[in-house]
Amino acid sequence: SWLVRLFLSSFPHRADARCFLSGIAGQEDAPVNSNYTVLEKQIFGELLLTGQDRNCMRFMIPSCISALRALPDRTIDRILLGCGVFLAACEVYKQLFLYFVINQGHYDWWFFPFQLCSLPMYLCLAVPFFRNRRLKTVLYTFMQDFNLLGGIAALVVPEGFLHIHWTLSIHGYVWHVLVVLIGLLLGLSGRTDLRRKGFRATLPVFGCACLVATLINVLAPGKGQADMFYISPFHPSSQFAFHGIALALGILPAHLLYLAAICAGGYVIHRIFACL
Repeated sequence: SWLVRLFLSSFPHRADARCFLSGIAGQEDAPVNSNYTVLEKQIFGELLLTGQDRNCMRFMIPSCISALRALPDRTIDRILLGCGVFLAACEVYKQLFLYFVINQGHYDWWFFPFQLCSLPMYLCLAVPFFRNRRLKTVLYTFMQDFNLLGGIAALVVPEGFLHIHWTLSIHGYVWHVLVVLIGLLLGLSGRTDLRRKGFRATLPVFGCACLVATLINVLAPGKGQADMFYISPFHPSSQFAFHGIALALGILPAHLLYLAAICAGGYVIHRIFACL
């Protein structure tokens, strides 16, 4: 099976893989040079049937990570570009559906595509063409830390894309799952800077994104209609807990605490990858 081939490919020598598989199967004394291709398949079958999946996964996960890290940069760029094209196509569908079907020819700036989870669409379309490796690493790290955080948060609390139309709900789930997968790909493939310095380098990117979001919120028609990054200066935050903080302390302090919380969450994810 493909699982067997993927697993065996992680060993420098096929004999090493066979010795390991024999050990799991309780055949530590099996000769290294024995030809037991059939046994290799049987072992995986026994692992699944006897409940020893954890032993298999213990070695499969590092093998998959090694395979991701062995991917050439060109392949990573192609994957990201493909994801960017797919996300852009999904966003075009969403905008057209909202404009023509839901809002009957009226554009709702609430759905303008510049939320934290929207950034991978732009970055995946642009970063593969960058030649500056340091800049690419910073943006890769940003997607690993901040966009992965946003994708997970949206999937945990999906009310933002539910209850509008079932196709947009599917769009929301697919979008955020893909955002999470992009973050995992970049983190597990070793393309990010896992040092504390690497995280600090992402903060100007986040700051610039917040500035653009604020400009859209201020300049968009209808004060308060646009709420990019949920930091509109015209009304309290719509995010859980921070709405109450805005009512108690004011809009600006609540927004600053909200952005600080996002940075803290991004740092937690950064440290998790650094510990892997």
